[in-house]
Amino acid sequence: MAHPSEDDLTDHHPAREGKHLVGEDELRVRDDEHLAREDEHLVREAERIAVAIGRTFPGLCEVVLHDLRRPDSAIRAIENNLSGRQVGDSATELGLRRIADPEYPSVIQNYSNQFPDGRPAKSTSIGIKNADGRYIAALCLNLDVSTLSPLALTLANLVATDADHRGEALETLRDRTGRELRSLIDSFAAERSSTPRGLNRDQKRELVRQLHREGFFETRSSAQLIADQLGVSRATVYNYTK
Repeated sequence: MAHPSEDDLTDHHPAREGKHLVGEDELRVRDDEHLAREDEHLVREAERIAVAIGRTFPGLCEVVLHDLRRPDSAIRAIENNLSGRQVGDSATELGLRRIADPEYPSVIQNYSNQFPDGRPAKSTSIGIKNADGRYIAALCLNLDVSTLSPLALTLANLVATDADHRGEALETLRDRTGRELRSLIDSFAAERSSTPRGLNRDQKRELVRQLHREGFFETRSSAQLIADQLGVSRATVYNYTK
């Protein structure tokens, strides 16, 4: 009887080998299909976010979702259309850079931009990667600052102060009541882990001079109230102001 050769004992049978390759191909196809479903899920979720943000800032902030899997028709959703683009329009330069380079920054924030009609914009672009680390989408916010700039200028002018007195407090807009005076004295003492009467002479002098600078002695009864709080005479309070 003829014995089987070593070659006959190996697994390199043509039929088996073909079956093994088919199995690998099937697994690869299934993995690709699973990843594609995950990518589509991510893009759909991003689309919901784009719509929600856009509807939060109507007429002020354009929100665009780019599907970077289809650069020639990348715009998948656009809310508050301020640029005149349409769903199905192509990707921008930032989108193309992300497609070409997975290491391109995922967030580019508050950069200067411009709408086609010349209006200034402030933009933020957020890249969205899939599980494989490839950019599949980008969420872009374009804020129309043309309507805000005049308002900002108006507010700046409104809060501006005279250059001759800038940084100089000419007055304090508050009521010099006894309650506030007592509160200031108590706070001064508490910061030094003491009570008003427990302050030493130098601390009391420092407090009285501070109150004098802040105008509390303009009220006739203030000196007596301070004296009572500190446990000294009214004359001592006035001596502390010198």
